[in-house]
Amino acid sequence: QVHLMESGGGSVQAGGSLRLSCEAAGWIYCLAWFRQAPGKAREGLASIDRRGDTTYTDSVKGRFTIFSDNDLQMNSLKPEDTALYYCAADYSGPCARRFRDGDFDYWGQGTQVTVSS
Repeated sequence: QVHLMESGGGSVQAGGSLRLSCEAAGWIYCLAWFRQAPGKAREGLASIDRRGDTTYTDSVKGRFTIFSDNDLQMNSLKPEDTALYYCAADYSGPCARRFRDGDFDYWGQGTQVTVSS
């Protein structure tokens, strides 16, 4: 079993930054961040595996960075980044495939990010 807990969400103005944390109790191989805004589909943002290999979705490349401690640094935030942000994890890879398919066994409860214009 892996227990995940996100923190670091909040309200910021457009152009601001936030750093989200995902505390993982248990060993994991692959961790990813997703988000879901009201009325929209869940969107994968970034993933990282134990080797440090990362994957990013195009909409956040150059603005978001995922770290090996599971944190997600978000810069140059836009109002359209407003959503509930989740971390997800699994014991095995390939991480890029799991990220692409949203195929993770363990999910956190989410942390809200609100970006005002």
